[in-house]
Amino acid sequence: MIEHILLADSGTGQSEQMLNALMDLPAIQRAIVTVLHVVPPQVTSDEMQAKREEGAKTLAKAVESLHLDPNLVAVNTLLREGDPKDEVCRVAEDINADLIIMGSRGLKRLESILENSVSQYVFQLSRRPMLLVKDDIYVKKINRIMVAMNSSSEAQECLKTALQLLRDIKGGKLILAHINREFSGHRDLTPAEAEKDPVLAPALAEAKRYGVTCQCSVSDGNPGEEICRIANRANADLLLLGSPDRRPSVAKSLPDLDRLLGTSLSDYVRVYAPCPVLFTRKAG
Repeated sequence: MIEHILLADSGTGQSEQMLNALMDLPAIQRAIVTVLHVVPPQVTSDEMQAKREEGAKTLAKAVESLHLDPNLVAVNTLLREGDPKDEVCRVAEDINADLIIMGSRGLKRLESILENSVSQYVFQLSRRPMLLVKDDIYVKKINRIMVAMNSSSEAQECLKTALQLLRDIKGGKLILAHINREFSGHRDLTPAEAEKDPVLAPALAEAKRYGVTCQCSVSDGNPGEEICRIANRANADLLLLGSPDRRPSVAKSLPDLDRLLGTSLSDYVRVYAPCPVLFTRKAG
């Protein structure tokens, strides 16, 4: 369950709109929201004080834009000083956040390193589920949620989250996508065909148990490209993708360079998905 959301607000992007869209969902409406703004270190005390005042105004503006009913939703604000990358990760742990929401410029590969991307750094190092919203994405009312399915525990966690979000949405739809190299071509499956797919069949059964309408698609080809293509064709409002942590313990303090350089599925989808993407980790 998503019970505590951390909104890392930089004063730009569409993270507030994304949170508003989430808070329209019955499953989210009573979640605690913490809005964080981080003030980077400055050279002089006067500059630091000016940045603190500017940060306080940014927080107030962000809270105002959320239009949350204080009688229904507990909203906390935090103004921290330090490196934004480190502070977002630290606060997420301190408050035990179930979800981090951040805006993203959608920088590609090496650009993420050279531009010192905060969202990419947090994505690499935090073990918390993270919802990334690119600056050029139009945030829509959430009715159609897509899950990229495989046999991993991360995909199962995605399915669980999607069903929790969809179960009380009138007219909501779950889109299940299975990238199967043993399949030739790409198309939507009939329910009878989906029930023969060893990955989709259990997910379809779980959706039926929740009373959620389901659409199943299967495709071969490059997984990242196909996931983005299906999301675009299905007009998905939100995409859920499992993102396993593959770094050895000795490298936990360092970004995963192969992902940053674009060799991973999650990195490709982060850059090219046509809708906001919620990345999950393995539960526990």
